[in-house]
Amino acid sequence: MNFTNALLHLRSFVGSALNNATTASSILLPSAASSSFRLLHTTTVNFKDNMLLAMHHRGGPPARKARSRDKSKISEYNYLKGIVLKTVIRHPKKPNSGNRKCAIVRLSNGNEVCAYIPGEGHNLQEHSQVMVKGGRRRDLISVRANIIRGKLDCAPVKATK
Repeated sequence: MNFTNALLHLRSFVGSALNNATTASSILLPSAASSSFRLLHTTTVNFKDNMLLAMHHRGGPPARKARSRDKSKISEYNYLKGIVLKTVIRHPKKPNSGNRKCAIVRLSNGNEVCAYIPGEGHNLQEHSQVMVKGGRRRDLISVRANIIRGKLDCAPVKATK
């Protein structure tokens, strides 16, 4: 079957469908060409207008649900207890330099976070219990918590002389 025969079959099929549709509905249109165009031509603009009208009849669009932008794992808590899985050294982003001491901590709610250890020197090792509060370090990537010094197994910062 060549292209012209396929076009003829398609035209006859569409024509019979249009005739059935116009006889089923009692809409009289001025000419056959315009009737076939109007039946086939349904734009998204018309659908959108009808949808908006239906919304206004119902009393407006449905209220949008507010979503929390805070995706932190410590967001609902002031402090969480956790167990140190590993102490790591992170390097800060571009203008800063140095080695920042951090710890991978499994929190009591089951989440794991990378927490910053503030101050100079620390005594943390694997299986130490620590208290963790939220708050990110801007120059360290993926560090979104801080360990509280002087609580549980974490020693306080040594006094300066």
